[in-house]
Amino acid sequence: MQNRVYIKDLKNNISKEVIIAGWVDVRRDQGKMVFFDIRDMTGKVQCVALPSHAEAIEIAKQIRPEWVLKINGKVNSRPEKNVNAGVLNGELELEVLKIEILNKSETPPFEISADTSHVNEDVRMKYKYLDLRTERMQKNIRMRDKIVSFFRDYMHQNGFIEIETPIMMKGTPEGSREYVIPSRLFQGKFYVLPQSPQQFKQLCMVAGFEKYFQIARCMRDEDTRGDRQPEFTQLDFEMSFVTQEDVRQYTEAMFIELVKQVYPEKKITEIPFPRISYAESMKKYGSDKPDLRKDKNDPNELAFCWVLDFPMFEKNEEGELQAVHHPFCSIKPEDKEKFMKGENMFSIRANAYDLVLNGFELSSGSIRIHEREIQKKVFDLLKISEEEQQKRFGHMLEAFTYGAPPHGGFAPGIDRIVMILQNEPNIREVIAFPKTGEGRDLMMGAPTEISDKQLKELGIKLSK
Repeated sequence: MQNRVYIKDLKNNISKEVIIAGWVDVRRDQGKMVFFDIRDMTGKVQCVALPSHAEAIEIAKQIRPEWVLKINGKVNSRPEKNVNAGVLNGELELEVLKIEILNKSETPPFEISADTSHVNEDVRMKYKYLDLRTERMQKNIRMRDKIVSFFRDYMHQNGFIEIETPIMMKGTPEGSREYVIPSRLFQGKFYVLPQSPQQFKQLCMVAGFEKYFQIARCMRDEDTRGDRQPEFTQLDFEMSFVTQEDVRQYTEAMFIELVKQVYPEKKITEIPFPRISYAESMKKYGSDKPDLRKDKNDPNELAFCWVLDFPMFEKNEEGELQAVHHPFCSIKPEDKEKFMKGENMFSIRANAYDLVLNGFELSSGSIRIHEREIQKKVFDLLKISEEEQQKRFGHMLEAFTYGAPPHGGFAPGIDRIVMILQNEPNIREVIAFPKTGEGRDLMMGAPTEISDKQLKELGIKLSK
């Protein structure tokens, strides 16, 4: 819109005529005058339609909340007694000269000018584009953008290169069910959606990039909880020629700087972050995600801690050996001899580490295996057959024979970080278009059936 002024900039246009555009927030008809608030993506301003502008006040009497308007008006300073201190544009108002109705609105299913946290969640999910208009959701999504921007800038400033890895791939053994994509061109064969870019980021290290990162989309077909979603976003990064301590120190410095720049009102309980062994955490707190806040009622307290020395292996439901994190974790040097001999397998510790914040796991990380024989031995212990090893991981095993450097990394979950920093009860409150707790999209009606024609093209028959 030509010559449009954003509401946040009205303070720079006192006594000038301007054009603004946005949505009606609230409206108050006082007979001779009509007051209404207009909001755009930058803020709100009070508008007043006066009897001296007959056409404008006539239209103002018709407008309703959520109508979309273009307004020509004059920016006036409020009388001192009417100044609303501490509120954006509380010291001014817009005298309406002309109103153009760009679009009308039906009565919304909930009040958009109010906090919708207590509105039925299914209703909010169905009308998510309206829920996103609310002040709270606007703030959450904009803060999420600031956090993502901070991470991206911080990575670039420290010599990392952003590399996008495939969304369609072969499966990775990370303990969760994968979303499967049937192929039309290769009937009977399937891609999966990534649980993480784990294999690709390790291959980036083999490729010699040394410092990789990605704002990565990940998908897991698992039961949802308050702090989980079927699809989520993580800050995925990997470094070559590093130790555990190198990764931890880098990550710690990054989060300290994030709080300093984006959330200066918040306070970190302890710096450096406490380091607790897995065994100690389980013994002392009964959890590997201890909440170390001194005052759990303080919304601005951030208690980070590292949990270290996780076991490499555990028993699955069938009583067989499985990796606690994933099979790409290296073995702690002190336990390598036992590992090579196949002794006391459940006492062997992974070269792995978790970062916990206020009782939530932000991420698991590790120094990875980079030697073919070690990686193969882990696969053997997990009873992955030679055929399956070659089928699923042949590319990794081969890559390790071409000069793979020692490497390790981390992948903090962005949704969970924003949730905690914004003091929200679940991650659905900080994602623009989340799924419900049951994993459904009520707005678009997904998941849904597909047509018989599509099934035929894919070579799929459904049995009931």
